[in-house]
Amino acid sequence: MSESIKSSVTHELLRLQTIVKKLRAPDGCPWDKEQTPQSLIPYLIEETYEVVEALENEDSESLKSELGDLLLHVVMQGEMAEEAEGFTLRDSLFSINEKLIRRHPHVFGEDNSEQGRHNDATSNWEKSKKAEGRKSWLDGVPKNLPGLIRAQRIQEKASQVGFDWNEVLPALEKFHEEIDELIVEWEAGEKDRAREEFGDVLFALVNVARLMKFDSESTMRLAIDKFDARFRALELEYERNDWDLEAATLEEMDAVWDRIKHKVDYRK
Repeated sequence: MSESIKSSVTHELLRLQTIVKKLRAPDGCPWDKEQTPQSLIPYLIEETYEVVEALENEDSESLKSELGDLLLHVVMQGEMAEEAEGFTLRDSLFSINEKLIRRHPHVFGEDNSEQGRHNDATSNWEKSKKAEGRKSWLDGVPKNLPGLIRAQRIQEKASQVGFDWNEVLPALEKFHEEIDELIVEWEAGEKDRAREEFGDVLFALVNVARLMKFDSESTMRLAIDKFDARFRALELEYERNDWDLEAATLEEMDAVWDRIKHKVDYRK
């Protein structure tokens, strides 16, 4: 179909389903036929992070492509579920549509005024989850999420019932308290206790970031990108001057690092 002829979302979704069914058919692609829901997990995770990267880079063209790649995994999982006579992609679409309506009474219910929507958006979402049978306010956060993301989501959920600070400074004080406890255990040679306290330090720092309205995971990736770019610049500086990086002392490398670090663009 020509790009100039715009088809509907429904048409293209059905077309994608047809293509996937053909790939999974007896005369289809050998690789696609042998895949299982579990075997595709690493690729699903990879595609998700490629979407995240496109979003963070504000790269609209890449985002268009990566969303398509991610959608392929959704359709593929739906096809395999249908083959196993578990459920269909239609069932998943129906489920999310019903869930969105149920969890947004401030939009689809009687009180859909601007003030009503503003006041009830978050509370309605969490209350509806509880009504759906979840036993804890913390339920629904996958355990295999990256640690920083999971920590922030858990803290956000606890905040829904008021288990939270209203300001940043008390959270910062808690962070310093956790660092002091880490130092005590490390100096005492209690390695296992120090490991536990180190986790508390990270968790407390995520809480500080959340109250500062920073996303911990993307902020960490930004810090990693910055270090990566600066270290590569350090390597290049040593190479240009025919210096031996492996023979350099930390003090020598640190002097070069301080000289070049502000010249490196790490936001590419």
